[in-house]
Amino acid sequence: MKEDLCMLVYLTKRPLHLFLLTAAMLTATITYGQSQRPWEEMLTDLVTTDDMESAEWEETYEWLCDLEQHPLDINTATREQLLQLPFLNERQVEDIHTYLYYYGAMKSLGELAMIESIDYTTRNLLNWFVVCQEKKPDKKLDWHQALKYGKSQVMATADIPFYERRGDHHGYLGYQYRHSVRYKWQYGNRLKIGLVGSQDAGEPFFANKNKLGYDHYSIFAEAHQIGRVKTLVAGHYRASMGMGLVMGNLYATGKLSAMTNLSSRSKGFTAHSSRSAANYLQGCAATVNIIKGLDLSTFASYRKEDATLSKDSTQAAISTIVTDGYHRTATEMARKYNISETTVGADLSYARRGFHVGATMVHTSFDKPLHPDTTQSYRRYYPYGKQFTNVSGNYGYTNYWLNFHGETAISGNGAIATIHALNITPSPALTLTAIQRFFSKQYWAIHASTLSEGSRVQNESAVYLGAQWQPTRHIRLTAYTDYAYFAAPRYQALAASHTWDNLLQAQYSTDQTSCTIRYRLKLRQHNNATRTALTDETVQRFRMTCSHKMGKWQMGGSADMVYDKDEENSFGWMLAVHATYTHRWLSINASSGYFDTDNSASSVYCYEKGVLYSYAYRSYYGEGIKYSLSAKANIGQSLSFAAYLSVVDYFDRNHIQEGMQRIDHSSKADLSLQLRWRF
Repeated sequence: MKEDLCMLVYLTKRPLHLFLLTAAMLTATITYGQSQRPWEEMLTDLVTTDDMESAEWEETYEWLCDLEQHPLDINTATREQLLQLPFLNERQVEDIHTYLYYYGAMKSLGELAMIESIDYTTRNLLNWFVVCQEKKPDKKLDWHQALKYGKSQVMATADIPFYERRGDHHGYLGYQYRHSVRYKWQYGNRLKIGLVGSQDAGEPFFANKNKLGYDHYSIFAEAHQIGRVKTLVAGHYRASMGMGLVMGNLYATGKLSAMTNLSSRSKGFTAHSSRSAANYLQGCAATVNIIKGLDLSTFASYRKEDATLSKDSTQAAISTIVTDGYHRTATEMARKYNISETTVGADLSYARRGFHVGATMVHTSFDKPLHPDTTQSYRRYYPYGKQFTNVSGNYGYTNYWLNFHGETAISGNGAIATIHALNITPSPALTLTAIQRFFSKQYWAIHASTLSEGSRVQNESAVYLGAQWQPTRHIRLTAYTDYAYFAAPRYQALAASHTWDNLLQAQYSTDQTSCTIRYRLKLRQHNNATRTALTDETVQRFRMTCSHKMGKWQMGGSADMVYDKDEENSFGWMLAVHATYTHRWLSINASSGYFDTDNSASSVYCYEKGVLYSYAYRSYYGEGIKYSLSAKANIGQSLSFAAYLSVVDYFDRNHIQEGMQRIDHSSKADLSLQLRWRF
């Protein structure tokens, strides 16, 4: 109550800010509607603040945007394709295929209601990523038909800042605009070919090392179900095998989504169509069915990467592999593509009557040795050398009420990593989950990625327990607790430490209304201010979101509170509202929010509707107001235009950010423009 009164007093001193916030709240209060991409709001229920800060989740978001534009045919989609969806688990996929086996192709997605394991929320999400086509594809691909009926799409996006950063005049090699172009040709779920070119603000265009224009290109081709070849990819692609202990750079899995699909991590390959310049392979990969139930997956990759180099005796060595993809300054440009990586691997898996077993081998080599700065305690056990080999075995069993999966891996230096996940469904309304993971502090796997508290599959021993209960069709309750212990120093912890993460969430959803209430309590140990010992930090986050739609209108709002108890306590909160109007070819969305936090430790997060493929979870700290306006217009059957204007006005500072990113104003405004042509 005290904080609320302070906010009102503070706003009365700023009539313009008070007017804008009040107008937005009143607009949202009297309007209802249909959002531009409703699945985004549903997906936020699977995302925690840790996921929002992850580059992998941004890539997952881009992939889901792409899938929305080119949905899977549920009648012909393979098990591997369906399991890539972060909200589907193995039992649900098996139930879909069992239904198709007994009743034939679905004529409408309404038939999903006949599958007991697929709840109301999951059905709503599936509506955006799958379609029903009764015609079965020929086993032999008809190239003439593909060329005749394949569809193309070209999209151009530009981000225009209405401010100047310090680096725009002193340090950056290029101009301040970010832009990208995408082209994709696709024939159903069988074939797709594409090109993505992207440029970050400050990077040179057709200059310096970017002689071919864009700073980053992704070129890819992907084919499915061609005879015994289940998947074939070339160019830039991603791969996942087992549960990710050896190879797992497909898409992110957070702690909430892990409750349903960690044990069902898909083995397979998919094209890399993201603007991200990291976390992909380059070459060829294929999955071939040898006999019924037995699949062989092989891949080979060679690519250049960014790295910071140091002098190791007489030769250059890799101090750090850089994955941010920025090449704005002379220093950043000097480390562009200055090392090369070669990776080859294979996976042999067999599945029959609910049982599955597989073996994976991956070998990675660099042209220069990895030589991290081990004088920093948290880097003491980082990978060292030029050659890295990992071997693993994965195994599991699935039936209508039990889903067990596990993987155990060993690295070339003899260290072990293991993870096991168990899902029990005693009734259709209740799912219980237990996940055990142990990653030796000396385990080295260059491309590993799985559920973990840290950013590396290394130095962690943990237990995760979760439950999901759906007492009625429209109500879902979720809870988890995750305790992790780190035997060796880690980033910001100079000695052995631990974390304990807990979450409670309640969701209510109907065709018109959705509400989510979430409480998260996280305890962790980290260095004290003098770096002489560990101190305990407790972070409590509360979030409530609601939205309602009726016809062409929508209203929505959210409330966030954060309390960080540390050596210096911190409190933050945010109130945000949004409204959307949709009429035939036009959709308009307006949002506004007020935030007040003591410092960055109590940052708040807010979802915003940007243009397609643009990551829309933003963090705020300090005191200020943010507001945005977005619009999308369909011009005829093949052309569409979208625009997104975002403004942030800070009350507690006269400049934003530091270094070359510094903006010498208390506010910033950004405009995104996007044009899409389908033919």
